[in-house]
Amino acid sequence: MSTTREPLSAANAGTVTLGDLTVNRLGFGAMRITGDGIWGDPKDPAETKRVLQRLLELDVNLIDTADSYGPEVSERQIGETLAPYKAGLVIATKGGYVRTGPNQWKPNGKPEHLRAALEGSLKRLKLERIDVYQLHNAADPTTPLAASIGELAMMQSEGKIRHIGVSNFSVAQLKEALKMVKVVSVQNRYNLGDRASEAVLEECEKLGIPFIPWAPLGKSNSDATTALENVARRHGATTGQIAIASLLAHSPAMLPIPGTSKVKHLEENVAAAGIELSTEDRGDLGITN
Repeated sequence: MSTTREPLSAANAGTVTLGDLTVNRLGFGAMRITGDGIWGDPKDPAETKRVLQRLLELDVNLIDTADSYGPEVSERQIGETLAPYKAGLVIATKGGYVRTGPNQWKPNGKPEHLRAALEGSLKRLKLERIDVYQLHNAADPTTPLAASIGELAMMQSEGKIRHIGVSNFSVAQLKEALKMVKVVSVQNRYNLGDRASEAVLEECEKLGIPFIPWAPLGKSNSDATTALENVARRHGATTGQIAIASLLAHSPAMLPIPGTSKVKHLEENVAAAGIELSTEDRGDLGITN
């Protein structure tokens, strides 16, 4: 059986700091409270509203979203459902992509686009300042990274951004950004089957910066799938729960943000915060620390 602790709470994962903000080390990624292809409204808006309300009851106090999710749909639902926000709830959002259709993403790091994106996010989220505003991608070939980060720094000086984070960054890009601003988080794709950002994670550990793995439940190779299934059987847990538990065990810098549009799945994800992995589990999962 699983060694999940009671009560069911994201606080079982411990905490991490984003600048001067302390959050439980299991957040919520709000990409999936949209339609297919991360486009348009969700199929069941009432259920996604219940998800947002339930996560607060489960002590999830970090919600990560982006203006491009929907686009605008995810942020709007968060603002309409949860504002005015519960004390201690941290809202993180991102700007730097434009959408032309389902599953279509085009980077845009132009300063004027980022400013318009931020202003829109403030209105939809019903905030005067974004707790953590992240540059969604450093890959816009038409815009130097310094120009994008510089605009975020300017908006921070104007009081519209509390802290700056980055997403989909390499180690070199992170170092370049750090020359201009204080970066409080890095959000890259990372899961048991895709560890391409391991060097970025290691850099975050050195710098004391939380690493936010997106797609934390991904199982992109057969070895990872087999390992997750074996450990899940030992714990009487789902493979998704073990995937989350493995990330939490892998590094104290990890801040997973599994997302869902279903309350039951949300509760399963939060239960992963209480799963204790054994030495045998860690070996099977390739966790060396």
